[in-house]
Amino acid sequence: MSGEDSGIHGPPKGEEWSMENEHGIVPRRPRVVIVGSGFAGLQAALHLADRPVDVLLIDRRNHHTFQPLLYQVALAALSPGDIAQPIRSIFRNRRNVEVLMDEVVGIDTTAKSVHLRSSATMPYDYLILATGSTHSYFGHDAWEPYAPGLKTVEDAIEIRRRILLAFELAERQALEHGSHPPLNFVVIGGGPTGVELAGAISDISRLYMREDFRHIDPSKAHVIVVEGAPRILASYPEDLSRKATEELHHLGVEVRNNAQVTDVQPGYVMANGQKIESVVTLWAAGVQASPLGKMLGAEMDKKGTIFVDPYLNPAGHPDVFVCGDLANVTENGHRIPGVAQPAMQMGTHAAKEILADLGGKPRAPFHYFDKGDMATIGRHSAVADVKWPFHAHMSGLPAWMAWLTIHIYFLIGFRNRIIVLLHWIWMYFALSVGPRLITGSQKLPGWAKLIGAESNPDEKWLDPNSPGAVETPPS
Repeated sequence: MSGEDSGIHGPPKGEEWSMENEHGIVPRRPRVVIVGSGFAGLQAALHLADRPVDVLLIDRRNHHTFQPLLYQVALAALSPGDIAQPIRSIFRNRRNVEVLMDEVVGIDTTAKSVHLRSSATMPYDYLILATGSTHSYFGHDAWEPYAPGLKTVEDAIEIRRRILLAFELAERQALEHGSHPPLNFVVIGGGPTGVELAGAISDISRLYMREDFRHIDPSKAHVIVVEGAPRILASYPEDLSRKATEELHHLGVEVRNNAQVTDVQPGYVMANGQKIESVVTLWAAGVQASPLGKMLGAEMDKKGTIFVDPYLNPAGHPDVFVCGDLANVTENGHRIPGVAQPAMQMGTHAAKEILADLGGKPRAPFHYFDKGDMATIGRHSAVADVKWPFHAHMSGLPAWMAWLTIHIYFLIGFRNRIIVLLHWIWMYFALSVGPRLITGSQKLPGWAKLIGAESNPDEKWLDPNSPGAVETPPS
C-alpha cells in the first residue's frame, strides 16, 4: 500500500449531509452504494446495517454464494441451495439496506454516481467496489468453452453436468460397442481449487459411484493435475505442498508439475508438447479482476486489480473503497491474497472507515489479520497452514476436521449450516452423495473425437493447426 493523508474525510465535524428539494435544504443520511455481494460486499453491508446510512447493494445475481464449497456442488456432494442464500433474505430485517439486481456498466467519480445496465443512474456519497474476479486464460479465451472454471453456481452446475455425463456416455459406449475411451479428467492448475476438484473427482469415481454402473468401472477413472510451477499449492509451505501431493497420489491422482499448457482442444490438452486425452478438462490456473477497474479509471496492475492506499482508496478518491479480489493490497512487502478471509476483513474495514467519517474521527489504515490457509483433499484429508490461534502445519484427518468446522461456521444461514453438516455426515458414513442430476445439453465437447465418430458440426477444433488435431483419433 502506498500514499498517506490525514485520514479525515466526509463532511466537517458538526455538519450534516443534506439535500435540496421543494422545501429547501433538508438533512439526509449519506448513501453508500456497494457493488458486489461476495464476501467483501456482504460484510460491508452487514456492518453498515442499522447504522445512520442508507445502503444500496447492487449485484448481477440475487444470491450470495459461499465460493469455498462450490467444488462440492460441481461434484454433486451438495446442492446449489446448500451454499447460496438470497441476498434479500439476508437483509430482510435490515431496513436501511436496499438490494438491487442489476449490473454496473459505468462509474462517474465527478458526479459521484454509477450507471447501470438498465440505464438507471444511482448517486452515492460513498462507493464500495467488491466485484471479485473471474477466470483468466492468459490470452487464450477461446479455451474457455472446453475448460470451464469454477467461480459461480452456474459454473459448478456445468462442471457437474460434464463430469456425470462423461460416465454416462462411457456406460452407453461400453454397452453398445463393448469398449469406451479412457476416462481421463484433466485439471489445469494446482492451487487450492485444482487440488480440491481433483480429490473430489477421485472420490466420486472410486467410492460413490463404484456400484452404480454395469459395463464400466468408475474407479478406473484417471485424474491428472497439470501445474506449471515446480509444485502444487505453491503459496503454501513446502512441507504442506509435499503432503498434498502424497495425499493426491494416495487417491490415485497423477500430478504433473512444471507442465506448461500450450493448447486446449475438445478431447485433449497439450502440455510440454505432449497430448493428454481428456473426457473433461477443468480450468483452475488463474484469475483476473472484474472490469470495474477500467470504469473507475484508476491505476491497475496487469491482472486488472486496482492499486489502493492504506485506507483501501484508489488515488484521489477518498470516497471510493476497493475490496476483495479487485484490490491490489500489499502489506510488509507481500501481496495480500485474493481469498475469502482478507476480502471479509476489507469489507468490514471499509464500513468502519465510513462510520469513522460520520463520527468525525480519523481513519485507520487497513491491516490484514492472517489466520492461515487450508485446502481439502478427498473425503477425510486436508492440509492447513494455521497462523491463529497458534502456529502449526496440519495435515490428514485433523486438518480435515478443522476445515469442516470452519466452513460450517462461516456458511450464511442457520438452515444451510445444518443441512450441509447432515449431508457431510451421511456422505461420510453411507458413501452416498447428493442428487447426481444431469441438466442441460447431453453433448460433451470432444466425445465424438474420442470414440472415433464422424466429425460433429457442434465440435469444431479451435485451431486446426494444433499439434494434437492432426493426429488420428483413437478407434
